[in-house]
Formats: sequence, C-alpha cells, structure tokens
Amino acid sequence: MPAKTTSGGRELMRERKRWGFFGIPWTFTKYILTEKKIIIQSGLLKSVENEILMYRVTDMTMSRTIWQKMFGLGTLVIYAHDKTNPTLEVKNIRHIREFKNTLSDAVENDRIRMKMRQSEIIDDRHDFYDEDDFDDEH
Repeated sequence: MPAKTTSGGRELMRERKRWGFFGIPWTFTKYILTEKKIIIQSGLLKSVENEILMYRVTDMTMSRTIWQKMFGLGTLVIYAHDKTNPTLEVKNIRHIREFKNTLSDAVENDRIRMKMRQSEIIDDRHDFYDEDDFDDEH
C-alpha cells in the first residue's frame, strides 16, 4: 500500500486513540505522523485538527500500565515547544513502541533536513530565542 502524502509530507504512521483499556477504537481522535508534522485530528460533530512540527519536539516519555500491557496499548507523552500543545499525551494506542521509534526517527531526520540542533531552537530557560535577547541596549 503506497504511503499517503499530506501537506506535512509523506505519512509515516497513523494511530487511533482507543477507548478505555479494551483497545476498542470508539474514539474520534487520530494521531498521524508525517515526515514534518504530528497531526492530531479529533471530534465528531465539530472536527479539530492540530499539528506539531517535528523539529519542535524536545523529548518524549513512553509508559504502559499493567492494564495497557494486557490489552496491547500504551501512552506516549510528547514534550514540544508548541503554543497549543506543549505537552501532548497520546493515550491508549496500539503499537506504542513503533509509534515512539517512528516519531523519534522523524524528529531527528527533520532536524537534519533543516540543519538544526535543539540548542538552536531553545535556550537554557526553554524559551524561544528572540531578537530582543541580543539587543545591546540591555
């Protein structure tokens, strides 16, 4: 099956948030990884789509409760320098380790593509660099 292409590049992986611990996909939230973005689509009557650019991801933590392990699910917490989703919790999805590894590789590849390092995105206070930070009048 050929990979889908979106405005964020080639789609790498797609997961759906699962309901409860049973792994039933009765929710209306999808997480889509592309080469350049994490796209979060949610809602039934009112649809909302949000995205995080890959190079803005700074860290991630994977966790699995005993119940999630029993039903083959997991949670990934993604930390990013993003105004709407500084901490994104991707809950109760299947293939959690594959999702995390795919995300990690995509973040690294996007930073290489853009010739960026994390230190170029954030400073020690975890704020974005601003031209005022380098003003000689301070």
